[in-house]
Amino acid sequence: MYWKPMAEGPSAAPGEDRDKRRADRRARRTGPPEGAVRRAAVADAPEIARLLHDFNTEFSVPTPGIAVLTDTARRLLAGGELTILLAGEGPDGLAQLQLLPSIWTGKLDAYLQELYVAPSKRGQGLGRDLLEEAMRIAREAGATRIELGTSEDDTTAIALYESRGFSNREDSPGGPRMLFYERDL
Repeated sequence: MYWKPMAEGPSAAPGEDRDKRRADRRARRTGPPEGAVRRAAVADAPEIARLLHDFNTEFSVPTPGIAVLTDTARRLLAGGELTILLAGEGPDGLAQLQLLPSIWTGKLDAYLQELYVAPSKRGQGLGRDLLEEAMRIAREAGATRIELGTSEDDTTAIALYESRGFSNREDSPGGPRMLFYERDL
């Protein structure tokens, strides 16, 4: 599934736009509690690798291993090519945010590539805090939208995204269902 923030427009229910704007203003004002989410530093590479390895392992997705992930995270963080957010004391959760220029708008689009919270720490608001901070950073950088993907059976994640104003854009309005392809290079 492919998710984008809900669009305001004629399809919205009466009052929905107003409610969304109020929720957005409240989120910008409050955001996550001070210190709940922080930007990762190069020294955090081993913890990032552990979380990413655990993420893939939990969902039976192949992983290159903690050593490879640690080296990659160090290199990308040192080069400033990666924005990783960490939450919790372990840390117990992470988000990876990418900001990309858009030819369509001449501005930035944001893509939340990863959002993961350790199973033992779920239900404590860490995912929400990571998502809110990623949206704040993207907004401050000048991004006009943020996109993410999730599997259709991850109902907890879907509920989080929808509670934060995202909607499923899997189907193009008035058009065919969009498919997303990938290929190794």
